[in-house]
Amino acid sequence: MTSSPTATPHNSSGPTIPGLDESSWTADLRNSIDRSFDSTLSRLKELVAIPGIAWPSFDRAPLERSAEATAELLRSAGLDGVQILACNKADGTPGGPAVVARRAAAAGKPTILLYAHHDVQPAGDETLWESKPFTAVEKDGRLYGRGAADDKAGIMAHVAAYAAVSEVLGDALGLGVTFFFEGEEEAGSPTFRPFLEANRELLRADVIVVADSSNWKVGIPALTTSLRGLVDGVIEVQVLEHAVHSGMYGGPVLDAPTLLSRLIATLHDHEGNVAIEGLVATDNATVDLPEADYRADASVLDGVRLAGSGSIASRLWTKPALSIIGFDAPGVDVASNTLLPRARAKFSLRLAPGQVPSEAMEAVRRHVEANAPFGAKVIFTPGESGNPFQTDTSSAAATVAMWALGEAWGVPAVETGIGGSIPFIADLLELYPHAQILVTGVEDPDSRAHSANESLHLGDFRKAILAEALMLARLNRDGLQGSGA
Repeated sequence: MTSSPTATPHNSSGPTIPGLDESSWTADLRNSIDRSFDSTLSRLKELVAIPGIAWPSFDRAPLERSAEATAELLRSAGLDGVQILACNKADGTPGGPAVVARRAAAAGKPTILLYAHHDVQPAGDETLWESKPFTAVEKDGRLYGRGAADDKAGIMAHVAAYAAVSEVLGDALGLGVTFFFEGEEEAGSPTFRPFLEANRELLRADVIVVADSSNWKVGIPALTTSLRGLVDGVIEVQVLEHAVHSGMYGGPVLDAPTLLSRLIATLHDHEGNVAIEGLVATDNATVDLPEADYRADASVLDGVRLAGSGSIASRLWTKPALSIIGFDAPGVDVASNTLLPRARAKFSLRLAPGQVPSEAMEAVRRHVEANAPFGAKVIFTPGESGNPFQTDTSSAAATVAMWALGEAWGVPAVETGIGGSIPFIADLLELYPHAQILVTGVEDPDSRAHSANESLHLGDFRKAILAEALMLARLNRDGLQGSGA
């Protein structure tokens, strides 16, 4: 992005720390982080070199090495009792190895859980990479490599921030800190809920910091205050008992791919807004995302008109978005002159904050069944679902986080939404209903997570560490008002 967001600045000042000027306190943390930054970066590079992928089709050994390397980071930070834990999947195979460590809180102090994940996406087509995906390379102020941003930098931000606070505060650090580094997030977190249930007390916290999001742009920090939810499923259209010759029978009846295409076309109105009744949608984003920036970030081709109405930020964060992500039909190279009897497509519907997933799924069902083209048989098969999320920005933790981000970057932080989903946050909210959840991150719009040439902006990475250290130190001093897990 190239334009600054429009947002209400947040006050980066705060009450002074008894017996210590706050600017000196910030300087001490900054100096500690700067002194150890080369070591922090070196350890991040070592993590990037481990291709820990939790997908069943990949060798599990690198994933186990990734967990052990992550555990060693916590041991070297002075934490005792570091554990590598896992739960079995429904089919009996082991889930991804999670790394957990806990520092108990002193009397009257809150406990903060720091979450990130050590597993990564596969490299994909390596010919698209400008360097080897699992060899970390520094270039023009960025670190390139798979997992450099998503989410091994999140791990290192947590560890480095904790180390700095431990050094600066010493015996005055009474804050409880729990590290929870998941090992299967990129595979959809299949055992996340049973893992939480099995380790509920071990992971109990007053504040949960999920470091798996993005800042507004390089040089401007953000707290992610909303995430869209998700439902998906399959829509199938049937029109014939079996395939027939297109020359002999074509004309009076339309083939299934054509009818499915007509049904898909009803899912949006003429402007490109989702046309399914009963879905939550608002146009109240607090920042302005310029169209030119969105086009550049999303690689929209010249001449393609953007879809939907309202602000671009709202279309991304607070309105539903429906995509067809799969379509079953014969490939062009093997197509024959037949009327196809059936066709199916997989849809993915992102949900605005405030939307109940089960109600959204039923709304899609009603729509496709009511719009069956030419009386074709429509079969709707629901798939996965995940809840949207919205931060209570008035909470003590959110207020401290916004202050810390502004202090670390030297500019006011902004509150942003993310169009994507983190479904496991719903599990955290259900099991720990009184916890204050913060979604932070080290990425920026050019990080290209999941894509070739994934990278991390090193200047903002250093600031992200400082912001978290400031947040931990402030929470250690002031605690939380009215919190409890």
